[in-house]
Amino acid sequence: MTFSLYDATVANYLQILGAASGFLDKGLAHCKEKGIDPAEIVETRIAPDMLPFRFQVVSLAHHSRGAMQAAKNGVFVPPAPKGEDYAALQALVTVARDELSALKPDEVNALLGRDVMFKLGERTLPFTAEGFLMSFSLPNFFFHATTAYAILRHKGVPLGKRDFMGRLNLKM
Repeated sequence: MTFSLYDATVANYLQILGAASGFLDKGLAHCKEKGIDPAEIVETRIAPDMLPFRFQVVSLAHHSRGAMQAAKNGVFVPPAPKGEDYAALQALVTVARDELSALKPDEVNALLGRDVMFKLGERTLPFTAEGFLMSFSLPNFFFHATTAYAILRHKGVPLGKRDFMGRLNLKM
């Protein structure tokens, strides 16, 4: 069996997005149980100089679904949060999962070698699709997933390692 770009990216995105959906659900249940306004979670930061939970979840979706769109269209621009509430953040994760689930391995593997330009204001960074996905977007994806998970843990949501890892791809 050949290991492919699809296996390295989309399969990982789907596993962690599935887990994120679960830990977001647990976060909301915790808020209801403890009488916490979910808006409090949305604005939580672990450190004063970091971006809040809202940004972490938006970035999680953007560095998965948005990364695959960038690999197709050749341009990636960082996400711009729009004041999403907790329910909107959950919806972003669902939409990302749904769109990525629709991708076919051949479609993703055909992106190899394509140009992708990262743009932030006047700054640009040139990549190949695989370089962009593997060295930029996938590490960012895991960083933001971990940070969102850590914020929920910081707020007392009872999560464990399995909540972060999601469904494993076991040999059948």
